[in-house]
Amino acid sequence: MVSNPPILATERLYLNRMVPEDAAEVFALNDDPEVIRYAGDPPFESIEAARQFLEQYKGYEEPGFGRFAMRLLSDHSFLGWCGLKRTEEMSEVDLGYRLHQKHWNRGYATEAAHICLEHGFHTLGLSRIIGRVMHANMPSIRVLEKVGMTYWKEIVCEAHPARCYKLEQHEYKGIHV
Repeated sequence: MVSNPPILATERLYLNRMVPEDAAEVFALNDDPEVIRYAGDPPFESIEAARQFLEQYKGYEEPGFGRFAMRLLSDHSFLGWCGLKRTEEMSEVDLGYRLHQKHWNRGYATEAAHICLEHGFHTLGLSRIIGRVMHANMPSIRVLEKVGMTYWKEIVCEAHPARCYKLEQHEYKGIHV
């Protein structure tokens, strides 16, 4: 078991803060060209660079926010990450997720996204949450739509044309996975 406690949990998953000890997993996740194909950010140069990123990660400064490690309840294995963060360029709260390829198409991203939306709307009291996605990233578009988000507008994300989806608190129907 990891040393930091779960923040959010579902029937199969829990989310907790990423810590420097997760550096090898975070490095491997971002080292897969297919995983970061639509991310807009480059891979880490090394495990040490991933460790330094995690040591300096400011996403948890605001309580309840951040990109959290996504882990299986059954064996605590690291699947990827999911969570909320404030976007400076749009002044919105963004839902994001990234998973190792071997965990794709199992519903984990949808499950984690649902619990993050639940947390954002019911615990943090957010009025709107967005999801940004590049046009060709159909699997992520499907996840956003499965959790109830609808197309809002065209944007530029990480210097790429992208779609922005949104969900308002009053439209949120709760968790249905």
